[in-house]
Amino acid sequence: MSPGKTQDGRVIDYQELQRHNKATDCWVALHGQVYDLTSFLDEHPGGRRLILAQAGTDGTEAFEEVHSKDVISRTLSPETLIGALDQETVPEKAVKLPGSQPKGTMAEEGKPDLARVLNMYEFEYIARKTMKKGAWNYYSSGTDDEITLRENTSAFQRVWLIPRVLVDVSRINFETTILGYPSSAPFYMTATALGKLGHMEGELALTRAAGKSKIIHMLPTLSSFSLDEMTAVRGPDQVQFFQLYVNKDRKITERIVKQAEARGCKALFITVDAPALGNREKDMRTKFVDDRPAEMEEKDVKRSEGAARAISTFIDDTLCWADIPWFKRITHLPIVLKGIQCAADAVLAAQHGVAGIVLSNHGGRQLETARSGLEILPEVMAALKSYYADHPGPEMEVYIDGGVRRATDVIKALAMGAKAVGIGRPFLYAMSAYGQPGVEKAIQLLKDEMNMALRLLGAPTLAHLRPDMVDARNLGLHVGPPIRNYLSEAVYEPLAFGNHKL
Repeated sequence: MSPGKTQDGRVIDYQELQRHNKATDCWVALHGQVYDLTSFLDEHPGGRRLILAQAGTDGTEAFEEVHSKDVISRTLSPETLIGALDQETVPEKAVKLPGSQPKGTMAEEGKPDLARVLNMYEFEYIARKTMKKGAWNYYSSGTDDEITLRENTSAFQRVWLIPRVLVDVSRINFETTILGYPSSAPFYMTATALGKLGHMEGELALTRAAGKSKIIHMLPTLSSFSLDEMTAVRGPDQVQFFQLYVNKDRKITERIVKQAEARGCKALFITVDAPALGNREKDMRTKFVDDRPAEMEEKDVKRSEGAARAISTFIDDTLCWADIPWFKRITHLPIVLKGIQCAADAVLAAQHGVAGIVLSNHGGRQLETARSGLEILPEVMAALKSYYADHPGPEMEVYIDGGVRRATDVIKALAMGAKAVGIGRPFLYAMSAYGQPGVEKAIQLLKDEMNMALRLLGAPTLAHLRPDMVDARNLGLHVGPPIRNYLSEAVYEPLAFGNHKL
C-alpha cells in the first residue's frame, strides 16, 4: 500500500484535523489526504518548524509552493496516511488556491502584455508587483545590507567598451560551446532554488524554455520538482547540467550524483561557497510569519529563519579540497566548482584537475562585501595564465555569474576571459511574471541585445572579443558617486515602517 490509499477507507472531518496541531500530535492535510507527520518532523530536510506551521490544517497551498506532488510517495511511509479529508467539512475561509495573488497586486489589475516588456529590469519590476510577498523576498534577497547584491550589477557599469570600426559585421554569430556542449549563446541558465514559489510550473518551465532557446539549464539540488520530472521534459538534444549542494551524509550525496549522471546530466557543478547560508534579512522578515493562536505554537518554532535557512540544514560545512578526489571517483561527469572568489583558489582548482570554475559570490546572498565575479576575473585569468605556462595541459573553463542584466555585461565578461556567463534571477522573474513564455522572451531579448552590441562593437563572432576591447581600470575602485541605475532603483524595495519607508 502506498500513500494515497488506506485499508479501512477512513474519512477525517476538518474539525478532527484541527485537534491534532502540536509537535507531539501533528496531522496535516495534503491534496485531500490527511497524514500523521509527528514522527517525520525531525526528518524533514527543511526542519520541523515548516510542518508545524501547517499542523492541524490543510497545508496543500504551502506544500505546492515548494514541492512536486510525488514527494509524498517518495518520502512518506504508508503508515503516515490517516485517511481522506472530508471536503464538505472544510470551512470556506480555509480554502486557498495555490498561486493566488493578494489583493491590490498588478496580477489583479492587469499586468502589461508580454510583447511590451523590453528588458530584464521590467521583468523584475513586474515580478515584484505580482508575486506573493514571501516568494519575492526569497528570490530577491541578498545578505545583510545587500551591498554585494547591488555591487554585482554595479561592477559592470565600471567597465567600458572600446568599439572597433570598419569591421564587416553583416553576419553576427555568438554560438559557443560550454564544456564541449553546444549553446546558441554564451550564457546559461544557472541553478536557482524553489521555482514553484514564482510559478506553478517552476523548473519545468525553465528547462522547457532553455530547451526551446537552445541554451543550457543547470538543474538545482533545492528544486521544487524531482530530478526525474526535470529531466523528463528535456528536449531530444537538450543539454542539462546539475548543481550540487553536498549533503552531510555522503551516501546521500553519492546517490544524488549517480542519479544525475544516470538521468543524462552532462556536468556536475558543486557549490563551494555555502558551508552555511547567508544572513538574508528580507527573506527572514516575512517567510514564516503566521497567525496561529499562541496556544497552538511550539516553543522551538523560530519565525526568523527564512526560506533559505529552512531548506539548507543538510549542507555539509566540512567540505574541503581533500574531498575533490572522492567526487572524481564517484562520477565520470566533468566537475565544476561554483563559488570561487579569489585567484589563489582558482589555481588550487586547476591543481585539482577540475573541468571548470564559476567566479561567483552566490548572487550577493552569502558574505557581505565580497567582490563580484567580474572584479576578480582579471586576476584569476592572469594567475591561471601563469600556472598553465608552467603546467601545460588541458585548461579549465572559467565562468562568472551574478548581476548580469544586459548583453553588454556578457560581452564584457567574455572579452576579459570568461568562457560563458550564468544568469539566474532574471529568468526567475520572467517566469514568475509570465511563465514559460516570459522566460523564452527574456532569453530572446538578451540574444537581440547581443546581436546589436556585437555589431556596434565590431566583433562579428565571440573569437573577435579581446581584452583590449574593454577599459576595466576602474573595476576595483569602490569610491565616488555611482552612475544612477534608474531601472534597478525602481525594483529595490526598502524596509517599510508604518506608512513610511526608510
